[in-house]
Amino acid sequence: MSAALNPMVAAFGLGAGAGSAAFAAFRQNQLSNPTNTNLSSISSSTSPYMSTTSEYNTDRAEWMSRIENAHIDRNLMNRLVMNYLVTEGFKEAADKFGVETGITYPYDSESLTERIKIRESIEQGDIARAINLINNLHPELIDSNRYLAFHLQQQQLIELVRDKKLEDALIFAQNHLSEYGENNEKIQEEMERTMALLAFENPNDSPFSDLLQSVQRQRLASEVNSAILEFENLESNAKLNTLIKMLLWSQDLLDKKSVVYPKMSDLGNARVDDVNINQLINSNQ
Repeated sequence: MSAALNPMVAAFGLGAGAGSAAFAAFRQNQLSNPTNTNLSSISSSTSPYMSTTSEYNTDRAEWMSRIENAHIDRNLMNRLVMNYLVTEGFKEAADKFGVETGITYPYDSESLTERIKIRESIEQGDIARAINLINNLHPELIDSNRYLAFHLQQQQLIELVRDKKLEDALIFAQNHLSEYGENNEKIQEEMERTMALLAFENPNDSPFSDLLQSVQRQRLASEVNSAILEFENLESNAKLNTLIKMLLWSQDLLDKKSVVYPKMSDLGNARVDDVNINQLINSNQ
């Protein structure tokens, strides 16, 4: 059994219009595991809400009650959402959210507009247009970022495979991708996975079909967006993304330590599972 709490609308108390826009924008992006946190001292003995001992006496209902009754400043939460919308390039949602909440957030309107166009081009599979837009905005960016340059070329190859232009894809790979794999193991591995698509009559049924999914385009769009922000000496990662990564990291750590606790198993709907009493009993034996 479990119950859902919408963190962007119910918990944050957002207006219906901007709240749903912000939540939709948030769910669009995929989160990777964090690589650096300062939470390494977490243990089951530091919290009254989780334990592997018989002293555990907090169930899911109490856990949720404590969360829902905790006071968090509404203005702080609104600024957190606004930071996410502006950083990720959701201008329309940011403007609407600002009108509803009265929150203002300084940003370069021209750069944000261009970032939106670039994101849309990538998510539509028009990588050539995206590259042109990037070069118009910051001519030195792609040349100064080898991984970004490779991933843009890689995506062009993937789009050719998606369109079943396999001969064109092979020629493109020979002319534009071969140089990137030299003396770079990580790029070599990615290139091998991408080239492997050409070996299958139906790439969508191959072990590498994930490269053809929309999430691959979204991942590249986020990478480009972050690279542009870094190039402009701006914050490249939204604070909300960082908080979610910290949540995932801490839950993973608790799982590895076999701690029984009310786990948030569905981030999209902030769904928290009940504590399995039998699992709790077994962990204390």
